[in-house]
Amino acid sequence: MSGVPARFWGQPIRYLRWASHEKPAIFWACVLGGCGPLSFLVIPSLRRLAGDEDPPLIPHSYPGEFLLSRELRG
Repeated sequence: MSGVPARFWGQPIRYLRWASHEKPAIFWACVLGGCGPLSFLVIPSLRRLAGDEDPPLIPHSYPGEFLLSRELRG
């Protein structure tokens, strides 16, 4: 390959090959950054397959339904 960088929009595969050899840190940073949006689709299903559950919701009221219902009764 020549030392002249390929143009991305003209030949994207050739540019990625050139960038992976000449500028590996930038290339892999872009690859990992491109995987970010994909993780929003994949990670939740992998969590469910592994048996991880969502934590219980935090109560939005105080002192809670038990004490509130006791006060209303008498």
